[in-house]
Amino acid sequence: MKKLILSMALAAFTVVACKNEKNKVEVKEEVKEVEKAEEVNSSYKVDVSKSVVNWKGSKPTGTHNGAVLIKNGFFNIENNTLKTGEFTIDMNTISCADLQAENGKEKLESHLKSVDFFDVDKFSTASFKIVSSEENEGKINVTGNLTLKDITKSITIPMTVTENDGVATLKSDTFSIDRTDFGITYSSKKFDAALKDKFINDLMEMSIEIEALK
Repeated sequence: MKKLILSMALAAFTVVACKNEKNKVEVKEEVKEVEKAEEVNSSYKVDVSKSVVNWKGSKPTGTHNGAVLIKNGFFNIENNTLKTGEFTIDMNTISCADLQAENGKEKLESHLKSVDFFDVDKFSTASFKIVSSEENEGKINVTGNLTLKDITKSITIPMTVTENDGVATLKSDTFSIDRTDFGITYSSKKFDAALKDKFINDLMEMSIEIEALK
């Protein structure tokens, strides 16, 4: 029975891993020449009560998912084109949605905040700064510098951008990044082959939802 349960768990993990691999975005070196993002009268200010970064992590025995809140941010749209912007993410707010209070939720959230993962005592915020954008098949490929744990890399993610009566929304497709690119190596098979089936997948699934007002 234990072997059957393990086989089923591994099969489910393989499906999740394949999905994550499909959504993986390429991580490149930080873009150095970035147009300075300035908060001007025509810019949109993020409504932090309606904006969030969603996350999902996986291992052979299952997955966990949750959210991190955006602390502040703004972006500029000119002639229906997303030009510049930057967002600060409050890593102290990382939460798990699939576990209940007093049933593993607090333990996992504490572990995610620890030095094993995001080390929020030292790196209390993360950020995403828009470098450029390009329209592609009805969506916008947004390139930006993502900073986690004081490591900055460039990524490009597909987003949908809409404007309506002074309200703008940015919503990304689901994408995956390799956490080890940002120094998060806990239980990674890349760094400890002896883990066997007790590893955590290097790919972390994410999506961004932002609502902003003029």
